[in-house]
Amino acid sequence: METVALHTRLKPGKEADYDRVHAAIPPELDVALRDAGVRSWRIWRSGRDLFHVVEVDDYARMRDSLRDHPANVPWQARMAELLEVEDDYSGAEPDVRKVWELP
Repeated sequence: METVALHTRLKPGKEADYDRVHAAIPPELDVALRDAGVRSWRIWRSGRDLFHVVEVDDYARMRDSLRDHPANVPWQARMAELLEVEDDYSGAEPDVRKVWELP
């Protein structure tokens, strides 16, 4: 299992919309994420900055699985309205690296 940290940023003024949309994700997206090997996905927001911690069996495989998934495509379109940079699923590695962990 992998633990991946991600950082994204909201467009100005989209904080409340983002919180509202994430109050309950679509059930079909929940199933797709779990089927793709996601064990946990937690998101914290500070202003416009979003910090994600994803526990997943295989991050690259998850992204491949979700790229064209019919539950994920409309979700990503909605997120593109809220995020400064949309996820293009180009295969980029996560942008946050672990520096320290309490042993």
